[in-house]
Amino acid sequence: MDGTFVLHLIRHAQTLGNQEKQYIGWTNQPVMPFEAQAFPEATEVWGSDLLRCRQTAKVLFPNAFYHADANWRECHFGEWEQKTYAQLEMIEAYRNWIDDPFHIAPPGGESLEVLGERVERAVHALPDGKEFTILTHGGPIRYLAGRAKKEAFWEQQALHGYRYTLVWQNRQAFKEGAPCISFSAEPLMANASM
Repeated sequence: MDGTFVLHLIRHAQTLGNQEKQYIGWTNQPVMPFEAQAFPEATEVWGSDLLRCRQTAKVLFPNAFYHADANWRECHFGEWEQKTYAQLEMIEAYRNWIDDPFHIAPPGGESLEVLGERVERAVHALPDGKEFTILTHGGPIRYLAGRAKKEAFWEQQALHGYRYTLVWQNRQAFKEGAPCISFSAEPLMANASM
C-alpha cells in the first residue's frame, strides 16, 4: 500500500456573522481579529476561496502557498444568508429544511447532499500526496468527519480555529468510503470557539 492519507481540516476564525449566529454560507465576510497559539507547518494550504478562509490562512501559514477552490465553500444558504434562526423559525420552508437538510435546499441555495458532492470533488482534486492542510468551513468539516467516523453530520463538531486531523489507511481507503483509522482535534487559536 501507499501509506496513510491525512487531511488536516481547519475551520476559519470567527466573523461578525458567526458571532451573531447568522447563516453566512457564501457571504464573503472578513474574520474578526484573532491570535494564533500554534503555527502548524505547511508550505501549501488548500481551502475555500472565501475571504474568511484566506485571511485565517494568512495568519496561520504566512509563508504557505494558498490553493483556493470554491468546492471547499460552506453550504450556500440562498435567501437565508445573513439571517438567524430567530428570523426564520416561523417560515414553513425553513422548518422543512431543518427536518431534512440533505434533500431540501434553502430557496436559491443548496442542500447538504450537494455540499457533500462538492467536498468530494475537492478532495479528489487534491494532487498526488499523502498529507494535506485544508482551511474551510463548518459544513465541509462536519461532512468529512461524519463520513470518516461513520457518524451523522450533526454529531460532528467544527469549532472555529480548531484543526481536525483525519487519517485513512491510504488514499484508496478514502476513495472507497472506508472509515478513518485516526481522528484528533486541537485548538490553533487563543479564542477558538463555536
